[in-house]
Amino acid sequence: MGTRIDGKALAAKTCESLQAVVGSLSKEGPAPGLHVILVGDDPASRVYVGSKARKAESIGIRSELTVLPEGTSYGELEDRIGALNADESVDGILVQLPLPNLPTRDVLDLVAPEKDVDGFHPINAGLLLQKRPRFVPCTPLGVLAMLDAYGVETSGKNALVIGRSDIVGKPMGALLTHRNATVTIAHSRTVDLEQQVGEAEILVVAMGRMRSVPARWIRPGATVIDVGIHRMEDKKLTGDVHPDGLEERAAFYTPVPGGVGPMTIAMLMVNTTLAAVLRRGGDPSLLSDLIPSV
Repeated sequence: MGTRIDGKALAAKTCESLQAVVGSLSKEGPAPGLHVILVGDDPASRVYVGSKARKAESIGIRSELTVLPEGTSYGELEDRIGALNADESVDGILVQLPLPNLPTRDVLDLVAPEKDVDGFHPINAGLLLQKRPRFVPCTPLGVLAMLDAYGVETSGKNALVIGRSDIVGKPMGALLTHRNATVTIAHSRTVDLEQQVGEAEILVVAMGRMRSVPARWIRPGATVIDVGIHRMEDKKLTGDVHPDGLEERAAFYTPVPGGVGPMTIAMLMVNTTLAAVLRRGGDPSLLSDLIPSV
């Protein structure tokens, strides 16, 4: 039987430690501030935004929300982000995805790199590739923290990342490469995905397709990180990996829910606090125990 990676418990521990850092910062000046922009009224986005706000408040981070109608133009959004870039009380800016009928990459590029706590700006993406990161995208950073917490060795291992998005797949591949894994990125044009999965000692699945990787494909003893989250007809949540037989097959695996999701939010809180520290000329080593080495 494999070991279940408890992302919920690890996120709670991370946020408890972070709360102490935020408390000390708040004694010296304003608490770190996160501003979220939500365009449209997507129900799932509303849930995500609400969970981020509650977590921020529980830690002591100031959380603000701008809700814009679905018909908001690029120019209107540009003006709003520009105002937040210039607002000294805002340390981190997050644009909730997906964006309805707007050019996502262009919008994300509007966020000032020093406030880009999602780590999506091309400057921050470039710094990550050069192994001198400022902000690492929250989901891959959370995955790295989970691997560390459970003592999963990456050096010399064959790692397969399924998915090549700027949000998860590409930065995840970079992080594992920095950790000396031999990394393959699979995607929709990959030939014989089953064979690729069967050779992977570390498998990170971010396909966005419900239960598309059967447990029988997985190499016995592999570490399996399931980034996907989907709601089934019975309203239960599931991931990109089919759970049937997974715990018998894998040495370590993340559940859905309770795996990657909570750690993504925890790392957003860490990045927001880091942004506040950096913007105020503080010592980023305050957060060294909470940010995995890259």
